Amino acid sequence: MDAPVSTGRAIGLGEKSVRGKLVVGNWKMHGSLAQNDALLADLRAGWGAPSGRKLAVCVPFPYLWQAQAALSGSKIAWGAQNVSEHAGGAFTGEVSATMIAEFGCTYAIVGHSERRTLYGESDKAVGAKAVLAMDAGLTPVVCVGETLVDRDLGSTEAVVLRQLEAVLAQLGERVAKAVLAYEPVWAIGTGRNATPEQAQEVHGLLRRRLDAAGADVALLYGGSVKASNAQGLFEMPDIDGGLIGGASLKADEFLAIATA
Repeated sequence: MDAPVSTGRAIGLGEKSVRGKLVVGNWKMHGSLAQNDALLADLRAGWGAPSGRKLAVCVPFPYLWQAQAALSGSKIAWGAQNVSEHAGGAFTGEVSATMIAEFGCTYAIVGHSERRTLYGESDKAVGAKAVLAMDAGLTPVVCVGETLVDRDLGSTEAVVLRQLEAVLAQLGERVAKAVLAYEPVWAIGTGRNATPEQAQEVHGLLRRRLDAAGADVALLYGGSVKASNAQGLFEMPDIDGGLIGGASLKADEFLAIATA
């Protein structure tokens, strides 16, 4: 599957590109062979690939082969939830971007808030992962977002821009081939999501910085997105789709979000 719908050109400040919507499911550490078979079959049967809409699932490493087998030839892309910051070597337990690419993956999530907070991934490491993912022919879905403490301190802008700058510093103009996902940490798995206006405020900030870099990048929102709130979020001018957690494990809910 191709990268997200885009004009294929850099845009200037004040311009608005014509994009479709990209919705990416993140299964996190969920799934089993039997459950996955049923879910992937339901997604394949239910996805009509409406114009301007793209759908993908990012699954745990052991299930990449299963996603490839179930989705090959369909209009649904698949990918991984993480990638090593090393190209190869003596790094027991790590999985390289080139290994992931061998399973026909389109996407690799890098810098998810759970990786940053639970496993101590630095901004620099996230940038390195994005580079190696892109070198392997993958589209990195680069996550940025602030904690509740950051938001309460009024540091949202400083935090998300710092995280973005670390990726820009390593990818340079190649960032135009990435996807960026804003996921406020306080809204992930909590049932509490940013309002469309709150999400748009941060997406607008990120868009202006990327415009200044000459990069027309798809911006996704992640954080307790459901079928009931997806339309309001996706109607915002700088929200180009969603990075979906728990709701991506339910075919009907996930498909409803993807067509919202």
